[in-house]
Amino acid sequence: MEFPDNLRYTEEHEWISIEGDHALIGVTDYAQSELGDVVFVELPEAGGSVEQGSVFGTIEAVKTVSDLYAPVSGEIVEVNPDLADKPELVNQSPYGDGWMIRIKVAKPDELEGLMDAAHYQEHIGE
Repeated sequence: MEFPDNLRYTEEHEWISIEGDHALIGVTDYAQSELGDVVFVELPEAGGSVEQGSVFGTIEAVKTVSDLYAPVSGEIVEVNPDLADKPELVNQSPYGDGWMIRIKVAKPDELEGLMDAAHYQEHIGE
């Protein structure tokens, strides 16, 4: 299982990658492995906004449906267009092609409350 050191993590198993004042968000390798085969991802449209901790979409696997939670607040500037036709990208490449949304971060200080890779591994018992 992968836990990239350059990412921050939420207790709900989302990851965030900071790129200047923008951030990519997706679900962790642990989350996709627990969910099983992802068959559908419901994401918001670009142009909306999210608040830290709020639900921004859902991920549906063969055995369950789970909410997706925003690690930080911001404006949604892009949604991964590939997931509509290829939701399995979340399983195949959770930190790469399986990303979900890109946001413009509104409150950078919210990042301080997120876990680093070591703390996330402790959180899930790895």
